Amino acid sequence: MAAFERICSGIPDMDQALDAIRLGDNVVWRVSNLQEFRYFCEPYVEQAIQDKRRIIYFRFASHEPLVKDCPQVERIEIPLSHRFEDFTVKIHKIIEKEGFDVFYVFDCLSELQTAWATDLMMGNFFRVTCPFLFTLDTVAFFPIIRGKHSFHAVKKILNTTQLFLDVYSDRKNIYVRPAKVWNRDSETMFLPHIYNREAGTFKPILDGVQSSRFYQVLGKFQRPGEEQFTDSWNRFFNTAKMLYDNHMNTDDACNTMCDIMMTRDEKMRRMVKKHFTPEDYFRVRNHMIGTGMIGGKACGMLLSRAIVRNLAPDIEEVLEPHDSFFIGSDVYYTYIVDNGFWDIRIRQREEKEYFSLAEEFAQRLKEGAFSEEMKNQFLHILEYYGQDPFIVRSSSILEDGFGNAFAGKYESVFCANRGSLEERLLEFENAIKTVYASSMSLSALDYRKRRGLDKRDEQMALLVQRVSGSYYGSYYMPCAAGVGYSYSPYKFLEQIDPGAGMLRLVMGLGTSAVDRTKGSYPRLVSLDMPQATSCTTVAEKHQFSQRNIEAVDTTMHCVRQLDLQQIEPLLPGYLGNILLDHDFEVERSFRERGLNRSVRFISCSGIVKNEILMKQIQAIMQLIQREYEYPVDIEFTVNLSETGEYSINLLQCRPLQVFKDTGKVKIPEHIPEENIILENVHSSMGLSRNVKMDMIVLVDPIAYYHMPYAKKTNVARLIGVVNWKNKGRNKHMLLMVPGRIGTSSPELGVPTTFADISEFEAICEIEEKNAGYNPELSYGSHIFQDLVEAEILYTAVFSNEKTLHFVPEKLAEYPDIVSQFTEDPELRQIVHVYDVSRGSCELCNDLQRERLMLYLI
Repeated sequence: MAAFERICSGIPDMDQALDAIRLGDNVVWRVSNLQEFRYFCEPYVEQAIQDKRRIIYFRFASHEPLVKDCPQVERIEIPLSHRFEDFTVKIHKIIEKEGFDVFYVFDCLSELQTAWATDLMMGNFFRVTCPFLFTLDTVAFFPIIRGKHSFHAVKKILNTTQLFLDVYSDRKNIYVRPAKVWNRDSETMFLPHIYNREAGTFKPILDGVQSSRFYQVLGKFQRPGEEQFTDSWNRFFNTAKMLYDNHMNTDDACNTMCDIMMTRDEKMRRMVKKHFTPEDYFRVRNHMIGTGMIGGKACGMLLSRAIVRNLAPDIEEVLEPHDSFFIGSDVYYTYIVDNGFWDIRIRQREEKEYFSLAEEFAQRLKEGAFSEEMKNQFLHILEYYGQDPFIVRSSSILEDGFGNAFAGKYESVFCANRGSLEERLLEFENAIKTVYASSMSLSALDYRKRRGLDKRDEQMALLVQRVSGSYYGSYYMPCAAGVGYSYSPYKFLEQIDPGAGMLRLVMGLGTSAVDRTKGSYPRLVSLDMPQATSCTTVAEKHQFSQRNIEAVDTTMHCVRQLDLQQIEPLLPGYLGNILLDHDFEVERSFRERGLNRSVRFISCSGIVKNEILMKQIQAIMQLIQREYEYPVDIEFTVNLSETGEYSINLLQCRPLQVFKDTGKVKIPEHIPEENIILENVHSSMGLSRNVKMDMIVLVDPIAYYHMPYAKKTNVARLIGVVNWKNKGRNKHMLLMVPGRIGTSSPELGVPTTFADISEFEAICEIEEKNAGYNPELSYGSHIFQDLVEAEILYTAVFSNEKTLHFVPEKLAEYPDIVSQFTEDPELRQIVHVYDVSRGSCELCNDLQRERLMLYLI
């Protein structure tokens, strides 16, 4: 059939008045009750049956059916869930399959609020569904209930649909007033009309008496002006607040607030409902931009604080109050819909374009524009923070839940928040877009797919937090920051208790605590022995200390890595004494040469010596662990005053993924020494296993060292090629690299992302003293958390007693198939890909005895 062809609605007079409904039209009926919709839906369906049209009725609401059962109408049941994207995609796939010239009836769109709790998402659903129907030359009838939706939600529908018709009725008359009839016009088309069902007439109101009666009916249904702009979300919260203010029972309201705003994780929901007060929910709403969920990271942060408040009020006294804002998950979808690339979002969900379309989608996320209404709300945040720095952090719906940490998968962006209001707003918007775009990074997509989450809604909510800290000249940072673990299987000292918990502690911003950066080491703290270190001399303490401090540079409007010499002169004396130690041996060496020079390094020793502070951080984690019934990790800052006072800012909390050994594996005795490629003790982390290897990738340490710096990232890319070409092939692969894997500094090791190594069975870091490569487990870093979650074995080759055998030359007996992955002759000399599948090369890890062996049978 031809596009825009006139069709019969079953009411000939109405067809004449509206110049007919056309193929491609979406017809929205705003009614006071669904019987008013049936007055027009029933003739439409009957006429369609008579005209032998294909008719589909989408059934998803709890109200009585709008279309009677009959063989000529196909009823399709779509369960109404809280997952907007899944629900929308299911309907779109059916529409796409049915193709052109189909007639549709939809259940009442107003009921979508029961699942999505907001008018905003109902409007978004219509904005992406209506144009899709239009392209297929369909006709669709939609009812919505008057008075249930805000002006803004109705405006979205009005701007998108082809026909928008208001229906009013009393005991005598049925009135219809067209609000929009697209691409058609007449002198009387937009006047109120009277529909007489018995006579089948549909006539415009032209005389004053009938007009007066119409406006009398209209007046009964008009809402107060201010309420017209209130979303159903806000009306619900306003009602809940009124109940609370009047000392009425709010249990049901609190349960609903938790379900629609806090989390979808059932275990998290139970804990939130246990520890949250009504005031907690209202405070979240008061600091929320948009609607929807606040996401996993925000929920975990708020829940952990509530647990401490309820179970340890004495510790809560030293917690720095949070002043965070939350950008709801619905804003993410609305941004996509408003900028017109929802179709790309849907295509990217499919297996065929899951990875290939990600870059284009990420670029669109970066290039979109926010509505003026949303920008005004962003300005409220800027007004609140003044010109103090803040950070925009990912807080997706799936993030920081049980089993899915998403550690380091999404971006966090610091905003220096300096300059004119226009500059600060632009910086804020770009930060939001950057975090949104990071949802399409290769690492994030691979992570979701590996964990079976690629078909799940992954709405990106945002957590906006003021940077906790003080000004040191033009630099702004906390005194110290770190990550903490309530349980630590990594024993950097033999005598420590894993159940006591541990910290990775740094001076300045906490990014240094979770990333592997050049020549910089955080302070590792076991909370049963806070002052203990694995270093025996001052020289060792200095060598393995933090070298880079990260701080917000308020002059350059960015986060900078600083050498200690750059910021040390700006530190007050008391803080230098807490965070820094003297290297007396080097100072003595200078004095012997006639130089009086102070040499200090970052140790955070004054913090770890504070027994009360250490016990409080430990208590925080243990309390939360008991409530979670699961180990946890936290992010925190510490600020200290000259008087000895301090405050702890609890920034994040999530379930901690730990290795859980499933059974004992015993390494065979009496393996001939000539068959052993690698044997080490106390150098591995991961589950016990005995695996026949198929492939071993070895990066030659010396050759990699001599490689031009600018080309070192090519090695990481080649490893990624090997990884992705073997994806899903159930190959057991071992990767052996110099120095640190996953570092951002190529001079420290190979700068892979987790997406480059996700298919490997095991990772081995190799020490090479001549080239300065040192393995580092970096327990608690993002890359380590990835290895834990993926159950990838980690091991290291050291130039000490921990490595009993290491003879990589034996691998040369196997075919080197690197040419299957690269044509670059230089890379072929540096990276070797040994095919060991035809031989008998086994990797055996005995977790109980902390012994690992790679050997030939």
